[in-house]
Amino acid sequence: MTDTVRPAFADRELPQLSYGIPFPAAAARHAENSFQASRVYIICSGSLARNTQALQQLKSALGDRVAGQRIGMKSHTLWSEIIEIVTDARAVNADLLITLGAGSLTDGAKIVAYALANDVVTTADLSTLTGPNKRADAKPPTIPIISIPTSLSAGEYSDFAGGTEDATHQKHLFQKPIRGPRLIILDPELTTTTPDSIWLSTGIRAVDHCVETLCSTTGTPGTDDLAQKALGRLVPGLLRCKKSKRDLDARLDCQLGSVDAMAATTSGLVELGASHGIGHQLGPLGVGHGETSCILLPAVCKYNASKNANNGRQQRVLEFLTSNLIVSEVLQKRQVDVAKADLGDVLDAIIRELGMPRSLADVGVGRDKLDGLAVNSLKDRWCVTNPVPLKEKGQVLEILEMVIGT
Repeated sequence: MTDTVRPAFADRELPQLSYGIPFPAAAARHAENSFQASRVYIICSGSLARNTQALQQLKSALGDRVAGQRIGMKSHTLWSEIIEIVTDARAVNADLLITLGAGSLTDGAKIVAYALANDVVTTADLSTLTGPNKRADAKPPTIPIISIPTSLSAGEYSDFAGGTEDATHQKHLFQKPIRGPRLIILDPELTTTTPDSIWLSTGIRAVDHCVETLCSTTGTPGTDDLAQKALGRLVPGLLRCKKSKRDLDARLDCQLGSVDAMAATTSGLVELGASHGIGHQLGPLGVGHGETSCILLPAVCKYNASKNANNGRQQRVLEFLTSNLIVSEVLQKRQVDVAKADLGDVLDAIIRELGMPRSLADVGVGRDKLDGLAVNSLKDRWCVTNPVPLKEKGQVLEILEMVIGT
């Protein structure tokens, strides 16, 4: 096998991708040759550490370069846990962070590296690196990150991160000069350890990147091409993964599709919409990153279409999806009349075929949470840039009523 190393994005040297050899060998090779690291700090998901040999395989490959480790982080990257890792990594003088697992760990590592560069000790210090009170002299991270993802959330490819303030349960966005991982290692075999509920739902998160890019009123021919290419990998790939967990080609297709989706999303040219915006604030209520997209994306498409905001762009995505043989088979199986269906209907059928949640009730979020969720959503940048800008609580509630369930 050959270690394929290339830029993730055609127009940027970083981050780099590595795939083709098992992740322990790739991590050890790049820790030594690419980063000359001698004090590696590993942040590993709790489920991988408990249920697989992945952490031990990584540590064995790295040998005496391992200086410390953190096993497990709660979803949505709590500030309190970030501070715990900052303290630990500082104590061992870490010179490389490696994440082994899904999205929250990646966001955590990005914020940890940023916090270390700015001498953060407390959550109060951390609050000075985000929001309207962000300090003007914030420094970029100096410690590089290698990410070995086991989901399709694709946060590894962005230079921003979300972290949740424990006291308020509000998720805050950390932006420049924060930096994402410099290297992402893809290993389809490793992803077979990921529960289908996470793999498939985060795959829909990547689909959400594509759809909101393609449906954005600020899209460009370049971003449209990238997002459509990604969508063409992701949707058939996810449906194949649902049929066979051991379809490694489909898994790599999904991983590479998530890269192209992020290439479009992180171009700086496209403004996303309310599926992302509301989803950011639904997350701290205990809903996974991918599940938020499974629940919200079809409803947001329907809401925007009902206001005649982006119907032409939605139609293009609809035609692209329904032209795919695998998608057509799903629509036929689920008795969807393609002649009458809109984009929301087609996405609904795909998500249901994957067995993912389709309502707030499915994930335990009741009506009592809607008001606070709507208020917090209005603070999110992507709600403001939705094709129908969401500026009033009632607009968000209209979307939430579509997904409340029973």
